[in-house]
Amino acid sequence: MFDDRVFLVSFLSNVVVAALIVFLGDQLGVGSQLSTAVVVVLGIRIFSNAAAIRRHIFKA
Repeated sequence: MFDDRVFLVSFLSNVVVAALIVFLGDQLGVGSQLSTAVVVVLGIRIFSNAAAIRRHIFKA
C-alpha cells in the first residue's frame, strides 16, 4: 500500500545517496559508469513508486 510519508522520505534519501555515489565516482575517475547505474536504479524506484500510486488511486 502507498504511504506518502514513506514515499517522500525514501525519495529524498535515495537522491542524497545517489548524489554521494556519483560524487565518489567522479573523485575516483569512474563517474560515467556510476552515473549510469544510479540513473537506472532510481528509474526503477520511480516506476515502482508510480505503480504504487496508481494502485492506490485506482484501487487496482
